[in-house]
Amino acid sequence: MPRPGNVLGLVGTNGIGKSTALKILSGKLKPNLGRYDNPPDWEDVIKYFRGSELQNYFTKLLEDDLKAVVKPQYVDQIPKAIRTPDKSVKFLIEGRRSLDNLDEVLDTLELRHIYDRDVTLLSGGELQRFAIGTVCVQKADVYMFDEPSSYLDVKQRLSAARIIRSLLRPDDYVIVVEHDLSVLDYLSDYVCCLYGQPAVYGVVTLPHSVREGINIFLDGHIPTENLRFRDESLTFRIAEGTEEFLAEKSRAFKYPAMEKTMGNFHLSIDAGSFSDSEIIVMMGENGTGKTTFCRLLAGVLKPDGTRRVPEMKISMKPQTITPKFEGTVRQLFFKKIKAAFLSPQFQTDVVKPLKLDDFIDQEVKHLSGGELQRVAIVLALGIPADIYLIDEPSACK
Repeated sequence: MPRPGNVLGLVGTNGIGKSTALKILSGKLKPNLGRYDNPPDWEDVIKYFRGSELQNYFTKLLEDDLKAVVKPQYVDQIPKAIRTPDKSVKFLIEGRRSLDNLDEVLDTLELRHIYDRDVTLLSGGELQRFAIGTVCVQKADVYMFDEPSSYLDVKQRLSAARIIRSLLRPDDYVIVVEHDLSVLDYLSDYVCCLYGQPAVYGVVTLPHSVREGINIFLDGHIPTENLRFRDESLTFRIAEGTEEFLAEKSRAFKYPAMEKTMGNFHLSIDAGSFSDSEIIVMMGENGTGKTTFCRLLAGVLKPDGTRRVPEMKISMKPQTITPKFEGTVRQLFFKKIKAAFLSPQFQTDVVKPLKLDDFIDQEVKHLSGGELQRVAIVLALGIPADIYLIDEPSACK
């Protein structure tokens, strides 16, 4: 049960019921109390929760005393859902505004430069900030944010967390579903973990303090109930033995200094090199050219002038994934990466750790965002290459 004046964080794997829980608490979905064939009416639901805080919560929700606003999970679907003739960011935010915090929201979420732009022209990160901003300018009793940090860079995630915490009043509720544990830690006052079998069932733990809740999720074990919900605990080990790798470096890949102009955007890259057995991480704000640099290396884009990138065998996982394939995940793998997919080594190293067996026979078009990410990673790693360019592998997960 959410508590007034506090931020409740929900953490758990994909497909386990976090978004469903938000739909129930916002009144969009009526709980059926397990009676699938003969669903109860609201009177029975309230009677079932008699004596608990939820009785009072659902009674208020039904009598329209509680107004709930939800920031949806899939922000890329927002442009399709807008029915108004004017689709500008300004019109849509000001049309919902009922608090006096518009300037603070626009500055914190960096929305001023896209204020007059059409929503259909926004990137993933811009859509996410627009969706958070739309919720934050409304006066409501319950604020719900479903994965507010996906598509955002580190700086923007902290800005979004700050503006979400600014909504807290002694009598309102804030509920956040979040996969990024550092944002969850920064944002929440207490945490509930969700566990179970993806796409089958989910269970919510009792509320824990933030530190305890995150440690329970990582450990896969609830000490108060003496229950283990995951076979292995998630531990962060610092890899050793990198010196041996460095000693065995064989090939060095070099790329020249390059420039690329795309409309008003100009990217300037210094010459550089990288070697076999090396993982390089690129960090930077959204819109500074990380994906453009990857596409230049992959040969998808040509740099300005006569400079050319040397031929390299490159496999790239793109940032945005649009499912167009007609058929199941298994059929997609057989069509695109049959040799790798049938290799026992690839199955052990890539397919099993990413738990693709859960949805291997589902239609590609019906997959969730996190499931699509895993399919795209397997497709990229299944193509033999010298260099693997992985663009935002943790989005939606």
